[in-house]
Amino acid sequence: MRASGVVLLVLIFGHLWMNLMVGEGVHAIDFGFVAGKWASPLWQVWDLLMLWLAMIHGTNGVRTIINDYAQRDTTRLVLKGLLYLAFVVVVVLGTLVIFTFDPCPSDAPAHLVASFCEA
Repeated sequence: MRASGVVLLVLIFGHLWMNLMVGEGVHAIDFGFVAGKWASPLWQVWDLLMLWLAMIHGTNGVRTIINDYAQRDTTRLVLKGLLYLAFVVVVVLGTLVIFTFDPCPSDAPAHLVASFCEA
């Protein structure tokens, strides 16, 4: 938890710096901005690490809370089952989105597509 917390701090503040302080800030975040970032393997891996570590860190924290406060074994089992299901769904879908994202969709309006895409 400590190691993932420290790494997450670096990843999150790097993410925030890139999205909010570089360029036009929050006003520049649109499909083209995300497409431009995810065209680079660096940002794909960065966001993937942020997703995985945040989910592992958060799931472990919630698991600890469930173990501390759920009094019945059945309640604890159901809550942890739902927690693990949510973990798997978010990690699998998030990973698929990051690696299957098409930065240059053929049917998107030209003003929404990243500048490096051919019209």
